[in-house]
Amino acid sequence: MLRGFSTISFFAEDLEAAKAWYSDLFGAGPYFEVPGYIEFRVGDYQHEIGIAQAEWAPHDMSAGPGGAIAYWHVDDLDAAIERLTAMGAKEYEPKIVRGEDFETASFVDPFGNVLAVMFNRHYLDTLAAVTKAA
Repeated sequence: MLRGFSTISFFAEDLEAAKAWYSDLFGAGPYFEVPGYIEFRVGDYQHEIGIAQAEWAPHDMSAGPGGAIAYWHVDDLDAAIERLTAMGAKEYEPKIVRGEDFETASFVDPFGNVLAVMFNRHYLDTLAAVTKAA
């Protein structure tokens, strides 16, 4: 039934500020824009992060971060933590070593969304297998 995520949706009161912040984080601007909504392609499989104006959110954004947490694989978790912190993201969950070659951390971006990162050897092994098969 589930074949991989298509789009992670974030929301922001100031969409232009979110566009600038995420463009800086990803090193590229959005590939798709319409009034009230932008999308970025990110990562090995070009997954989508969509950011919509806050009034489109299905919940009260002022209540604090919430919802599902989707983790993005990073090759160097400590470097990712340093960069996110330098960019103004606030720690939501500190770095946690969850097992051998498996560690996570999460942050709240300046717009109230949870952005989570992890280093996971399984991701790299799966990527290598897929790349080899292609």
